[in-house]
Amino acid sequence: MNTYTLLLCMPVLGLLVLAAAIDWRSRRIPNWLTFTLVLSGVAQSWMPQALCSPGNSILGLLSGFVLTFALYALGALGGGDVKLLAGIGAWFGPQAAVAVFAVEAIVGMVMAITQAAYQGKTGLLLKNSALVAVNLAHVTDVGLEHTKRTGQACRSIDRPLPYAVPVLVAVMILLLAGMGGG
Repeated sequence: MNTYTLLLCMPVLGLLVLAAAIDWRSRRIPNWLTFTLVLSGVAQSWMPQALCSPGNSILGLLSGFVLTFALYALGALGGGDVKLLAGIGAWFGPQAAVAVFAVEAIVGMVMAITQAAYQGKTGLLLKNSALVAVNLAHVTDVGLEHTKRTGQACRSIDRPLPYAVPVLVAVMILLLAGMGGG
């Protein structure tokens, strides 16, 4: 990542750092912050030196939303988390939204395993993860509501993870690896 790209990314990085700090403390991401992220992402796409084109900004917004909405429907993510990834997509485009989603899932998994290990609940995390996976695999048989209730009943760690933290880490990793939009 060159200095110029880093400068173009400063607004989104600032908003992500703020989102991560607020999410870490309260496990919520305020609407004003996520809407600012979305609107500024679309607005920057119209600038001469944008990170992605206006079309890719809208596609990225939709991609980020769609990727996380299923997890929201299952109760695994909150509404702010959905809007956060939509905002990342608005800034960087659809390919980046998918990449951030994949990397943040790995970062989040490492965080969850670390937290479970720290709390002495690694075995419970593995057992509950297997139970949730079986329910997801058979969601057409057991129904969405049953799957959602099972997921909520199988929480293995004391506090839900602050989603904005692995998203921030994922964006930083991908920026360092050369992600610049689309």
